[in-house]
Amino acid sequence: MASAVADLAAAGVASPRVDAEVLAAHVLGIPRGRLLLVDSLRPEELSRFTALVAERVKRIPLQHLLGTAAFRHLELQVGDGVFVPRPETELLAGWAIEHTRPGATVVDLCSGSGAIALAVADEAGPGRVVAVERSPAALAWLRRNAEPYPAVEVLPGDVTDPGLLAGLRGRVDVVLCNPPYVPDGTAVPPEVAEHDPAEAVFGGPDGLEVVRPVIALAAALLRPGGVVGIEHDDVHGEAVPELLRADGRFTAVTAHDDLTGRPRYATARRT
Repeated sequence: MASAVADLAAAGVASPRVDAEVLAAHVLGIPRGRLLLVDSLRPEELSRFTALVAERVKRIPLQHLLGTAAFRHLELQVGDGVFVPRPETELLAGWAIEHTRPGATVVDLCSGSGAIALAVADEAGPGRVVAVERSPAALAWLRRNAEPYPAVEVLPGDVTDPGLLAGLRGRVDVVLCNPPYVPDGTAVPPEVAEHDPAEAVFGGPDGLEVVRPVIALAAALLRPGGVVGIEHDDVHGEAVPELLRADGRFTAVTAHDDLTGRPRYATARRT
């Protein structure tokens, strides 16, 4: 274990001990907390563990090696072609769950793996969740993850299309979106640069190219009193709330920080 941690640290992995322990637990098929009870690995287990560590040293995402990403109470299947959900997005999902009444209609735009949509379906008891995704590769993962949730409808679509979801105009209770929002040219870790789809990460020169049409679409979809929540880059703590105010169809615009105190998402209510 010590040599694995050292190799991961030398490769620039941010959490080398955690990653090594997670990979060891994965190989053994046990919870990470039970590793203290393990004295040694059998030869075949050690070989598999060593191979996984070598892949992680290459900065292949931990979640790709595991085949799943943890998100709130979910284990989502992820891999090439879909954005790996991040822990900070659990905050937006939690806000959404708190604001989704039983039987509500929810729309999750730029759904990716389905993390937000499925967390809401899993915890809030909505009547209908529409998960919209443009990328064919991401759609395959989204459909796979959504299979156990009959309330979730997966829809191919581009959130910049003003005609998207025309049949739901004025009928939606909650609109959510974790769009591509990193400004073009921003340096990102190898796990992101080489494995997350660029179209799910970068949002144009200022990072807001997708956020702007999402705000307009949310205003059209929401019923009066319905709510919207949009995740954004930490440089957008003022810009996204201002875009919501400037639209003119929202009230109660609120900026929210993540657990590190960085701006992370904005919410508003339809007038």
